[in-house]
Amino acid sequence: MESYSFRGRSVSLNVGEVTGALGDTVTVLPVVVALAALTEASLAHLFVGFAVFQAVWGLYYGLPLSVEPMKALAGLAIAGALTYGELMAAGLAAGAVLLVAARLNAIDRVAKYVAEPVIRGVQLSVAALLAVAGMNLAAGAPRVAALGVGVAVVGTLLHRKAGALAVLGAGTAVAALAGVTAPTVPMLGLFPVGDPALSLAVAEGLVGQLAMTVGNAAVATALLCDELFDADVSPDELAGSMGAMNLLAVPLGGAPMCHGSGGLAGKHAFGARTGGANLVLAGLYLLATLVAPLWTGFPMAMLGVLLLAVAAHLARVALATDDRALAAGMAVVAVLANVGVAFLAGVVVERLLARVRTRTTA
Repeated sequence: MESYSFRGRSVSLNVGEVTGALGDTVTVLPVVVALAALTEASLAHLFVGFAVFQAVWGLYYGLPLSVEPMKALAGLAIAGALTYGELMAAGLAAGAVLLVAARLNAIDRVAKYVAEPVIRGVQLSVAALLAVAGMNLAAGAPRVAALGVGVAVVGTLLHRKAGALAVLGAGTAVAALAGVTAPTVPMLGLFPVGDPALSLAVAEGLVGQLAMTVGNAAVATALLCDELFDADVSPDELAGSMGAMNLLAVPLGGAPMCHGSGGLAGKHAFGARTGGANLVLAGLYLLATLVAPLWTGFPMAMLGVLLLAVAAHLARVALATDDRALAAGMAVVAVLANVGVAFLAGVVVERLLARVRTRTTA
């Protein structure tokens, strides 16, 4: 086992760190490939962004912190509710808000106003939108979609979280059969694909994403750092790192990114104990950058099944709440209107229900 020290924190490189790196890929790779296939995003630039910040936060914290796409924003872009320009604008706005909130030590105070069922409702709303988009894509080639479903079922039987990765592997194999492209290196520059675009949709997506980020990526991740690694990392510190990450990555073509308790737990479950897993994953993302054009041949119907698998995974997480009715209601509102309206409706309904419960028990 190789072990190194950086900023007083130990970073190891061993078998556990290598296998642990896989724990952060369950939803990252499928979401990123879908984002590049269905928007103007450059897959090579996305991979570079994840590689850089996996390494940065692995070294800075000395922990296998997750670096994931902001799923609400990415899901809305994949579903067509946000353009790529709006996605970038929302990512920059999220970065600025998180950085300011961290400087003001405001994350814990903000978290008190967004109840857990509302956060789960936002997650289920995004899952519902991804499912609708997935079904529309799958309907274009039912036989290919049926093959994708079979692959997803087999993958899930092997490991309950492997369905999406199995479909991703099968679709990649099909794309490779169509012809392997020459290795590419992404060009460095500001907004290499297009400029940010402000709209009402940006604000609507932003409020839902911030609810998920505060609850899942800041507060829940800080708790897991303590429980799993006995590390004292505050929600405000995590918010600051996420804010800086987005303000630096998005202008260079990266995706809006966050930490995530699910990815951190996944890395731990697969054997990661230090930031070494992040260094391993950074190397894998850089290798993926070289062959990013390969995924341009990914079958659209199988991509639809991939979105359904991601939606199912996100829905399982979302339904781990005591108020499934509220979460389901928010998902319906999101499909009929948008995630912003669903979030506001969820906050209002949850506050009203809390008051009713207080009066009933008084």
